[in-house]
Amino acid sequence: MRHARTGKKLGRDAAHRRALYANLAGALIEHGRIRTTVTKAKAVKPLAEQMITLGRRGDLHARRQATAVLRSRDVVHKLFAEVAPRFKDRPGGYARIVRIGPRAGDAAEMAYLELVDEEYVASQREERATAAPAVVDEPVEETDDDAAEEPVDEAEAEEPEAEEPEADEDDEPAAEVDQAEDEDK
Repeated sequence: MRHARTGKKLGRDAAHRRALYANLAGALIEHGRIRTTVTKAKAVKPLAEQMITLGRRGDLHARRQATAVLRSRDVVHKLFAEVAPRFKDRPGGYARIVRIGPRAGDAAEMAYLELVDEEYVASQREERATAAPAVVDEPVEETDDDAAEEPVDEAEAEEPEAEEPEADEDDEPAAEVDQAEDEDK
């Protein structure tokens, strides 16, 4: 029985499983993002993060340990030269799994396993921090002055205001004429 045995078998023997993990982790380091099944992504993510931690250490022993797992000097070189320095200040969590839905052929649940882009994440944090807080319109309480004003007819509010001819000195100002008309109604 397999009680308390961690990890997925993925229908493979041990050698095939190690080769699969090495290939997927190497592809993730080389390309930054891979598309695979959710189960494989969950199985490979810890191994890929361990490799990035080795890359952050940067010593010869770490390089040899990474080569033993990844089996490719080119991938290990990229890991130590390019990928690990991007995560030098990050205390873990170098990869994420983003589900993308079922595969067309067999409906297997697919996902992207991708490296967290620290530069992008940091820039997003800065944008959120520097962005001005949203202005919330608070309800305005009515005062006696507001109640004293007469409501505006909807028809008058929708019509664009036309330019009024200038009033002669003999004529009443236009505002007084409007008030007089309103009082008549």
